[in-house]
Amino acid sequence: MWISHNQIHLSYKEIIVKIYRPPQIIRPFNFKLGFGLPLIAMLLLLIIDPTKLDFALARWMYQPGKGFVGRDSWFLEVVLHDQAKQVLIGFAACVFTALVASNWVSRLRPWRRSLGYFMLAATLSVGIAPALKKITEVHCPWSLTNFGGDEQYSSLLSPRPVTVNPGRCWPGGHATGGFSFFALFFVLRDYRPRLARTALLFAISLGIVFAMGRMLQGAHFLSHNLWTALLDWLICLGLYRAILYHADPVVSTAVISRLPCSLKYGKAGILKLAEVDDP
Repeated sequence: MWISHNQIHLSYKEIIVKIYRPPQIIRPFNFKLGFGLPLIAMLLLLIIDPTKLDFALARWMYQPGKGFVGRDSWFLEVVLHDQAKQVLIGFAACVFTALVASNWVSRLRPWRRSLGYFMLAATLSVGIAPALKKITEVHCPWSLTNFGGDEQYSSLLSPRPVTVNPGRCWPGGHATGGFSFFALFFVLRDYRPRLARTALLFAISLGIVFAMGRMLQGAHFLSHNLWTALLDWLICLGLYRAILYHADPVVSTAVISRLPCSLKYGKAGILKLAEVDDP
């Protein structure tokens, strides 16, 4: 059932102006599912020891007497690790520059909250790995006696064997560079849902590529990177709920779907001017 122009509480111009601001168009999100599934997955990783699967995959990538197949790979170390990290740092610098510039550049001002969210979520997603590595002291596969190293294996919740070289390998660090782009998905989901889905696929794909590269080098087990993905998702989702998601949006997608066609798709229609997807 269409609503008439007289039933719209906001004026046409008010709707155009307010819908243009990224944080104002809020699409429903099932936070119980968004938080619940990753937490259940974490619980399962703690209850069901992934050691057998981790070792099976690691042995597939390991050649006795030679080491891990990608340990000396120039592409994996220089391109996929070092140079990729520099590209991500450069991207973060551009986002930070845009965030600072939003204080003076009027065209960036509506994006300030989204830029700030992305910087905070991405920084915490990447920064959590070094902190947890220092706390857990889990060794990398290449350091273990099972794969030509000198250290004894211990699972995540087991006591660590006495050693002068504590591990720094849980959770996976390099994969955070990919999974931190979950934040981009949440930046886009409320007003560019199609592009947001592309961003989500990009984040998952890049995280997997980074994770597989380090696994081929013997730097991480599969479970290390699964933990990385789950932690980064929860960080990005939690900050999205706190910063970008509003329980009482000014104009919701439900309201847009009930607007007359002349307002939605006209020459100066709301969806056209705001450049958002039809709900």
